[in-house]
Amino acid sequence: MAQQTWFITGVNTGFGRVITELLLQRGDRVAGTARKLEQLDDLKKRYSEQLWLASLDVTDNPAIRKVIDAAFQHFGRIDVIMNNAGYAVIGAAEELTDEQLHHQLNTNLMGSIQVIRAALPHLRKQKGGRIIQMSSIGGQIAVPGMSIYHVSKWGIEGLCEALTQELSPFHIQTTIVEPGGGRTSIFDEGRLLHAPASPAYEGTPARQTGTRLGSGNYIPPGDPTRMMQAVINSVDQAEAPKRLVLGSDAYTGIHDVLTKRLAALEAQKDVAFSTDAES
Repeated sequence: MAQQTWFITGVNTGFGRVITELLLQRGDRVAGTARKLEQLDDLKKRYSEQLWLASLDVTDNPAIRKVIDAAFQHFGRIDVIMNNAGYAVIGAAEELTDEQLHHQLNTNLMGSIQVIRAALPHLRKQKGGRIIQMSSIGGQIAVPGMSIYHVSKWGIEGLCEALTQELSPFHIQTTIVEPGGGRTSIFDEGRLLHAPASPAYEGTPARQTGTRLGSGNYIPPGDPTRMMQAVINSVDQAEAPKRLVLGSDAYTGIHDVLTKRLAALEAQKDVAFSTDAES
């Protein structure tokens, strides 16, 4: 495979760090962004020519356009745009502060939208490219205690469904990545962000989700290296998969919820058709 150039947000930790290392090791080039660039000093020292870095908070819309323009100017062509930056706040919808709610959506949803919008003029000009949108198992299913996170993932999946059709004339393909739990530091004790706890939700399903994920005892099944290698492999395919499910937990959970959703839909067929106009 010829050398490729990727633009990736959130490369300092988690999946972003893992895929950046894999790409650099195979000789690809990466334009990476993060809020804390000092965490990437080791990679910059080893791969100075392959790795271009910029500080970026994806809630800063003007900064997004400046950084993407600079990345394309630096490398000339970028083959893959990967929206990876994101996080989750745990808590019932009522418990979240307004600041937490807005920041969650501005990071996961609006940040991803603005990165794509800023990159599209460049991708159209070069007559092709790939967009990799990191979603989650939470883009297909929903659990109590993560409702606003689900809003961000279900929302960005809707955008990408439309984008796939909008961008086909320009030879730009889109893949939504839906990983289950990966063994990154995100689930380490004390790392997850929580909404202020309300006594009203003590002992409810919303609290149970937060307790399970934040206990330090939850061990997800996914191997981050294998998961990110699968993402790289998908880009090497001529035809991009619309969705890429990663992890046994993601496959099982999504399969279960889609099966139940289809059964519920089929049960409503007569009602649905009965509401059409007679002529």
